[in-house]
Amino acid sequence: MEKWIEIAVECLVPSWWEVKVTVAASVFVILSYWFFTYGGGDRGCGGDRSQFGENSDSAGNGFLYDNDKMNHSNGDPKTNSAYIIKVGLLAARNLIGANLNGTSDPYAIITCGSEKRFSSMIPGSRNPMWGEEFNFSVDELPAQINVTIYDWDIIWKSANLGSVTVPVESESDAGTVWYTLDSSSGQVCLHIKTIKLPVNSARVMNGYAGANARRRISVDKEGPMVVHQKPGPLQTIFDLPLDEVADHRYSCALERSFLYHGRMYVSAWHICFHSNVFSKQMKVVIPFGDIDEIRRSQHAFVNPAITIILRMGAGGHGVPPLGSPDGRVRYKFASFWNRNHVLRALQLAAKNYHAQIEAEKKERAESELRAHSSSIKTLKSPKTPIDSSSKTEKLQAFVKEEVLVGIHNDVFPCTAEQFLDILLSNGSNFLYDYRSARGDSNLNIEEWHAADEYDGQVREITFRSVCKSPMCPPDTAMTEYQRHVSSPDKKKLVFETVQQAHDVPFGSCFEIHCQWCLETNSENSSSICIKVGVHFKKWCVMQSKIRAGAIDEYKKEVEMMLEVARSFTQSRTSGGEADESPSSSSAIQDSS
Repeated sequence: MEKWIEIAVECLVPSWWEVKVTVAASVFVILSYWFFTYGGGDRGCGGDRSQFGENSDSAGNGFLYDNDKMNHSNGDPKTNSAYIIKVGLLAARNLIGANLNGTSDPYAIITCGSEKRFSSMIPGSRNPMWGEEFNFSVDELPAQINVTIYDWDIIWKSANLGSVTVPVESESDAGTVWYTLDSSSGQVCLHIKTIKLPVNSARVMNGYAGANARRRISVDKEGPMVVHQKPGPLQTIFDLPLDEVADHRYSCALERSFLYHGRMYVSAWHICFHSNVFSKQMKVVIPFGDIDEIRRSQHAFVNPAITIILRMGAGGHGVPPLGSPDGRVRYKFASFWNRNHVLRALQLAAKNYHAQIEAEKKERAESELRAHSSSIKTLKSPKTPIDSSSKTEKLQAFVKEEVLVGIHNDVFPCTAEQFLDILLSNGSNFLYDYRSARGDSNLNIEEWHAADEYDGQVREITFRSVCKSPMCPPDTAMTEYQRHVSSPDKKKLVFETVQQAHDVPFGSCFEIHCQWCLETNSENSSSICIKVGVHFKKWCVMQSKIRAGAIDEYKKEVEMMLEVARSFTQSRTSGGEADESPSSSSAIQDSS
């Protein structure tokens, strides 16, 4: 009996050697899991920098920099004619067999200028059939389309199977043509069609370039950008602009030949993915404008996944995507901790992106309308009766009242009618005196005129304003749109301004709106209420800091403006009106 007990103990209780092997294997599995799940997604920012630079232009690591795409525009898309080049990648034949079994896993990189697009990968074929389309936007012709075919490798650098460059000279439809590759064997079938867009058409017709190109152009026009924050992964890994931040980060894996574990970064404009497995770096930068659909899916029936389907003509971004029977390409991400939570976050981000684009379109239309109404005088024509109800429906709001906050309430020593006649009339030198006291220069004031879009009268003034913020240059060009409207008895006056700074960081992202309301109390006084606010036309970093700084700066301006206005009004109402001369006007115009 004791012998059987000893045998059972030897069989059931592990030996010391077995315990050590089990512990070592467990530690190895945990470290491997940590490396592929957490370490793989953030590598490549530091120690692997040499390899990063060495392979940045190769297809083996699949790099794509969307800022190259966004910088492609050479002019203002609103004024230049543009062309869309539609490249149909149909098929290839007799490609070089790069694999040991004599086949290849081909995919193509189509390049036009600085824009790159990736086709899907066709496994185990020397005669692949793609049937995919890629859209490119150019400002002028001639242009060149380069198609390079590579063999995808799981670990090593992709092999070049040949390339061809096709010139596009003019607007035309070249039809289906087989082009010979510059290698020992192989041809590729392309269908290239060039379409000219009408003048003043929006680039968003191109699809992918739209919002990102406009955003990059607006950032470039702002001059030196000062952002007091450390560059994040979107800058160090993907080389995106400094004002783009990662709102969400997820550990996941990109489905290719196997799962490449890494990290996903979601910003207001892009979905980015970075992986560095077995020293093979992969970067995917997907603009929200290229996304057609985000849906839930499965990987290997048991692994919940998310599939991002790109619109027709967008092409892949960074690594070869997965193909679809309908011609659209897609990326599949799996191995999320909580797939449904990530799916809702991505769908919400896409919804916010499109809402932001629509808001920017509306705001741009309103800004153009305000600028047009303030700078161009309406031609005088015989007055015809106009239905007051239809006129009221056409009127636009000049300022965004929802952003205004009160900064000053006081009594001013003149009536509302005198305030308009003495300080704001066409012949008044008040603005010259005030801008001269501030140290501003190059003041140019247009005359008041009526506008069909707004009640009252409007005008535009331009000047160079002194900047006192450490984030801004010494001075900046300013454009200010003004409107005034009085009540029928002239006892109430509303004076509104919209200021646009051109040379400050993020100046194209916001406007300063101000509203002055005066109501006559007696024969020589009126109550004055001043409100100011910052309206953001589009998203930018440090909004709260910009808002607080702009309001504080405008409070100081109001104090000086009221001081100059009281002095100016007192001199005019006390019999000094005859002494008015354009000397101050000449001084500020010559100070530049």
